[in-house]
Amino acid sequence: MTLSEEARERLADIVELQPTKNGELQERWGMDSGSDVHGYLENELKEYYYRDDDSLIRATADAAELVDVDPGVESSDDGTTTAVRVPRLQAQLVEVVPAADEDGKSVVGTLHALRDAYDVDPSTDDVRSALQALKRKGVVEVVYTTVPTFRLAVDRDELDVSVSED
Repeated sequence: MTLSEEARERLADIVELQPTKNGELQERWGMDSGSDVHGYLENELKEYYYRDDDSLIRATADAAELVDVDPGVESSDDGTTTAVRVPRLQAQLVEVVPAADEDGKSVVGTLHALRDAYDVDPSTDDVRSALQALKRKGVVEVVYTTVPTFRLAVDRDELDVSVSED
């Protein structure tokens, strides 16, 4: 199957963002709905992606070779995330989210830590979304208390974080 330039670029997005969801691709691709994303995937990239047990979108090994893009997540043999390629906000969050052996922070607490550490002012929704993306990548975990809190799911020293273009 020969891919158009647009299809190749979108396949590269899947490789880079995996595991991902329709909504994340919808935002990246400027589409109107998750249904549009699903239709595009089925019509243009059916051979190059699959959904894992959690219904998250992942690229096939052939897809990664075809577009020559580093996958967004690398894991050790035991499934622990060891490397991620993420947008700048997510990389900054990895630096301010409490360690795995510490108490988690709420979204608002994490936002304040982010503002203190960096000269940024993202919205609460942006921070929440970025934390959820890091959760899907196995980098942070949610601890449910009165409000959900977040902390690293892996040792910061054992994680290689690189920043992708936003």
